[in-house]
Amino acid sequence: MFHPRGPSLVELAVQALSSTRRGYDLLAPRFDFTPFRTPPHLPEAVAPHLGEVERALDLCCGTGAAIEVLRPRCDEVVGVDFSEGMLAEARARFPPTEGLATVTLVQADVLELDYAEEFDLVTSFGAFGHFPPRVQDRLLQVVARALRPGGRFVFVTAHRPSRLTRSWWLARGFNAAMRVRNALIPPPFVMYYLVFLLPRARRLLRDAGFDVEVREHVLPAPFTGYAVVIARRA
Repeated sequence: MFHPRGPSLVELAVQALSSTRRGYDLLAPRFDFTPFRTPPHLPEAVAPHLGEVERALDLCCGTGAAIEVLRPRCDEVVGVDFSEGMLAEARARFPPTEGLATVTLVQADVLELDYAEEFDLVTSFGAFGHFPPRVQDRLLQVVARALRPGGRFVFVTAHRPSRLTRSWWLARGFNAAMRVRNALIPPPFVMYYLVFLLPRARRLLRDAGFDVEVREHVLPAPFTGYAVVIARRA
Protein backbone atom coordinates (compact mmCIF):
# COMPACT_ATOMS: atom_id res chain seq x y z
CA MET A 1 0.00 0.00 0.00
CA PHE A 2 1.17 3.58 -0.77
CA HIS A 3 4.59 2.39 -1.94
CA PRO A 4 6.10 -1.03 -2.77
CA ARG A 5 8.12 -0.79 0.44
CA GLY A 6 5.24 0.57 2.50
CA PRO A 7 2.95 -1.37 4.87
CA SER A 8 0.19 -3.66 3.66
CA LEU A 9 -3.46 -3.17 4.61
CA VAL A 10 -3.16 -6.03 7.09
CA GLU A 11 -0.09 -4.45 8.71
CA LEU A 12 -1.88 -1.10 8.95
CA ALA A 13 -4.88 -2.77 10.57
CA VAL A 14 -2.67 -4.42 13.19
CA GLN A 15 -0.94 -1.12 13.88
CA ALA A 16 -4.23 0.77 14.13
CA LEU A 17 -5.47 -1.68 16.75
CA SER A 18 -2.30 -1.31 18.82
CA SER A 19 -1.41 1.38 21.32
CA THR A 20 0.15 4.54 19.94
CA ARG A 21 3.65 3.49 20.95
CA ARG A 22 3.33 -0.11 19.78
CA GLY A 23 1.75 1.02 16.53
CA TYR A 24 4.73 3.22 15.71
CA ASP A 25 7.18 0.51 16.73
CA LEU A 26 5.53 -1.78 14.18
CA LEU A 27 5.30 0.89 11.50
CA ALA A 28 8.84 2.24 11.94
CA PRO A 29 10.71 0.20 9.29
CA ARG A 30 8.17 1.25 6.66
CA PHE A 31 7.19 4.65 8.02
CA ASP A 32 9.13 6.72 5.49
CA PHE A 33 7.18 5.02 2.69
CA THR A 34 3.77 6.09 3.97
CA PRO A 35 1.83 9.38 3.68
CA PHE A 36 1.91 9.62 7.49
CA ARG A 37 5.51 10.82 7.52
CA THR A 38 6.40 14.51 7.65
CA PRO A 39 5.76 15.83 4.12
CA PRO A 40 8.91 15.57 2.02
CA HIS A 41 11.01 18.73 2.00
CA LEU A 42 8.88 20.54 4.63
CA PRO A 43 11.73 20.82 7.17
CA GLU A 44 13.98 22.02 4.33
CA ALA A 45 11.46 24.74 3.50
CA VAL A 46 11.35 25.83 7.15
CA ALA A 47 15.15 25.68 7.57
CA PRO A 48 15.78 29.36 6.65
CA HIS A 49 13.63 30.34 9.63
CA LEU A 50 15.60 28.24 12.14
CA GLY A 51 18.89 30.12 12.30
CA GLU A 52 22.07 28.63 13.76
CA VAL A 53 22.19 27.63 17.42
CA GLU A 54 24.29 25.71 19.90
CA ARG A 55 21.76 23.08 21.03
CA ALA A 56 18.44 22.09 19.48
CA LEU A 57 15.70 19.76 20.67
CA ASP A 58 13.34 18.01 18.23
CA LEU A 59 10.19 16.66 19.87
CA CYS A 60 8.63 13.47 18.50
CA CYS A 61 11.56 13.18 16.14
CA GLY A 62 10.44 9.92 14.54
CA THR A 63 12.91 8.73 11.93
CA GLY A 64 14.65 12.11 11.89
CA ALA A 65 13.12 14.31 9.19
CA ALA A 66 13.88 17.50 11.15
CA ILE A 67 17.25 16.29 12.42
CA GLU A 68 18.39 16.23 8.80
CA VAL A 69 18.12 20.04 8.57
CA LEU A 70 19.01 20.80 12.18
CA ARG A 71 22.32 18.97 12.14
CA PRO A 72 24.19 21.47 9.91
CA ARG A 73 22.86 24.36 12.04
CA CYS A 74 23.75 23.17 15.55
CA ASP A 75 26.55 21.83 17.68
CA GLU A 76 24.21 19.23 19.16
CA VAL A 77 20.74 17.96 18.26
CA VAL A 78 18.67 15.98 20.74
CA GLY A 79 15.79 14.01 19.29
CA VAL A 80 13.09 12.62 21.59
CA ASP A 81 10.49 10.02 20.69
CA PHE A 82 8.61 7.42 22.72
CA SER A 83 8.90 4.77 20.00
CA GLU A 84 12.08 2.69 20.16
CA GLY A 85 11.31 1.44 16.67
CA MET A 86 11.33 4.95 15.23
CA LEU A 87 14.51 5.81 17.14
CA ALA A 88 16.21 2.71 15.76
CA GLU A 89 15.54 4.00 12.23
CA ALA A 90 16.90 7.42 13.21
CA ARG A 91 20.06 5.91 14.71
CA ALA A 92 20.77 4.09 11.46
CA ARG A 93 20.17 7.31 9.54
CA PHE A 94 22.49 9.49 11.65
CA PRO A 95 25.70 7.67 12.58
CA PRO A 96 28.45 9.80 14.16
CA THR A 97 29.97 11.91 11.40
CA GLU A 98 33.02 14.13 11.76
CA GLY A 99 32.28 17.77 11.12
CA LEU A 100 28.55 17.49 11.81
CA ALA A 101 26.60 18.08 14.99
CA THR A 102 26.34 15.36 17.59
CA VAL A 103 22.95 13.63 17.45
CA THR A 104 21.60 12.30 20.74
CA LEU A 105 18.42 10.22 20.57
CA VAL A 106 16.30 9.76 23.69
CA GLN A 107 13.38 7.42 24.24
CA ALA A 108 10.88 9.25 26.43
CA ASP A 109 7.35 10.57 26.69
CA VAL A 110 7.63 14.21 25.64
CA LEU A 111 5.16 15.28 28.34
CA GLU A 112 7.45 13.81 31.01
CA LEU A 113 10.65 15.62 29.94
CA ASP A 114 12.39 17.65 32.63
CA TYR A 115 15.00 19.59 30.63
CA ALA A 116 15.59 22.99 32.21
CA GLU A 117 17.01 25.90 30.18
CA GLU A 118 19.19 23.60 28.08
CA PHE A 119 18.24 24.46 24.49
CA ASP A 120 18.32 27.46 22.17
CA LEU A 121 15.78 25.97 19.78
CA VAL A 122 12.92 23.47 20.01
CA THR A 123 11.18 22.10 16.93
CA SER A 124 8.41 19.64 16.20
CA PHE A 125 7.05 18.52 12.83
CA GLY A 126 3.88 16.54 12.22
CA ALA A 127 3.37 15.50 15.84
CA PHE A 128 0.68 17.79 17.25
CA GLY A 129 -2.02 15.26 16.43
CA HIS A 130 -0.69 13.17 19.31
CA PHE A 131 -1.43 15.99 21.78
CA PRO A 132 -5.18 16.58 22.13
CA PRO A 133 -6.35 19.91 23.53
CA ARG A 134 -6.42 18.70 27.14
CA VAL A 135 -2.61 18.23 27.21
CA GLN A 136 -1.46 21.10 24.99
CA ASP A 137 -0.88 23.46 27.93
CA ARG A 138 1.32 20.82 29.50
CA LEU A 139 3.26 20.38 26.26
CA LEU A 140 3.99 24.10 26.11
CA GLN A 141 5.15 24.08 29.72
CA VAL A 142 7.67 21.37 28.80
CA VAL A 143 8.89 23.44 25.84
CA ALA A 144 9.15 26.67 27.84
CA ARG A 145 11.09 24.93 30.61
CA ALA A 146 13.52 23.33 28.14
CA LEU A 147 14.39 26.62 26.42
CA ARG A 148 16.99 29.07 27.58
CA PRO A 149 15.77 32.67 27.98
CA GLY A 150 15.32 34.03 24.47
CA GLY A 151 15.20 30.52 23.00
CA ARG A 152 12.71 29.77 20.24
CA PHE A 153 10.05 27.15 19.58
CA VAL A 154 9.63 26.85 15.80
CA PHE A 155 6.96 24.80 14.06
CA VAL A 156 4.41 24.96 11.26
CA THR A 157 0.65 25.01 11.52
CA ALA A 158 -2.28 26.46 9.61
CA HIS A 159 -5.70 28.02 9.95
CA ARG A 160 -8.68 25.72 10.18
CA PRO A 161 -9.84 24.84 6.64
CA SER A 162 -13.28 25.81 5.44
CA ARG A 163 -16.07 23.34 6.06
CA LEU A 164 -16.66 23.44 2.32
CA THR A 165 -13.31 21.81 1.60
CA ARG A 166 -12.50 18.13 1.13
CA SER A 167 -9.67 18.35 3.67
CA TRP A 168 -12.08 19.47 6.40
CA TRP A 169 -14.42 16.51 5.87
CA LEU A 170 -11.61 13.96 5.53
CA ALA A 171 -10.06 15.15 8.79
CA ARG A 172 -13.39 15.20 10.60
CA GLY A 173 -14.18 11.70 9.35
CA PHE A 174 -10.80 10.37 10.45
CA ASN A 175 -11.12 11.98 13.88
CA ALA A 176 -14.61 10.54 14.36
CA ALA A 177 -13.42 7.07 13.43
CA MET A 178 -10.48 7.40 15.82
CA ARG A 179 -12.73 8.45 18.70
CA VAL A 180 -15.00 5.44 18.11
CA ARG A 181 -11.99 3.12 17.90
CA ASN A 182 -10.55 4.49 21.15
CA ALA A 183 -13.89 4.25 22.95
CA LEU A 184 -14.31 0.59 22.00
CA ILE A 185 -10.80 -0.86 21.81
CA PRO A 186 -8.12 -0.37 24.49
CA PRO A 187 -5.40 0.73 24.56
CA PRO A 188 -6.02 3.95 22.62
CA PHE A 189 -4.17 5.09 19.51
CA VAL A 190 -3.94 8.86 19.89
CA MET A 191 -3.76 10.66 16.56
CA TYR A 192 -6.09 13.44 15.42
CA TYR A 193 -6.06 16.01 12.66
CA LEU A 194 -6.87 19.75 12.81
CA VAL A 195 -5.32 20.30 16.23
CA PHE A 196 -3.10 23.15 17.44
CA LEU A 197 -4.23 25.41 14.63
CA LEU A 198 -4.21 29.21 14.40
CA PRO A 199 -5.35 31.35 16.11
CA ARG A 200 -5.72 29.02 19.12
CA ALA A 201 -2.04 28.00 19.01
CA ARG A 202 -1.01 31.65 19.21
CA ARG A 203 -3.24 32.22 22.23
CA LEU A 204 -1.94 29.17 24.08
CA LEU A 205 1.66 30.17 23.41
CA ARG A 206 1.07 33.67 24.75
CA ASP A 207 -0.63 32.26 27.84
CA ALA A 208 2.48 30.08 28.35
CA GLY A 209 4.71 33.18 28.34
CA PHE A 210 5.96 33.22 24.75
CA ASP A 211 6.32 36.17 22.42
CA VAL A 212 4.77 34.90 19.21
CA GLU A 213 5.53 35.70 15.57
CA VAL A 214 3.48 34.07 12.82
CA ARG A 215 5.00 34.15 9.35
CA GLU A 216 2.36 33.43 6.73
CA HIS A 217 2.82 33.07 2.98
CA VAL A 218 6.56 32.46 3.35
CA LEU A 219 6.80 28.79 2.37
CA PRO A 220 7.06 27.52 -1.21
CA ALA A 221 4.58 25.19 -2.91
CA PRO A 222 3.22 22.74 -1.93
CA PHE A 223 3.41 24.19 1.59
CA THR A 224 1.92 27.62 0.91
CA GLY A 225 -1.03 26.90 3.19
CA TYR A 226 1.24 26.52 6.22
CA ALA A 227 2.47 29.29 8.50
CA VAL A 228 5.80 29.26 10.31
CA VAL A 229 5.33 30.03 14.01
CA ILE A 230 8.31 31.36 15.96
CA ALA A 231 7.57 31.48 19.69
CA ARG A 232 10.32 33.09 21.74
CA ARG A 233 10.67 32.47 25.44
CA ALA A 234 10.55 35.88 27.09
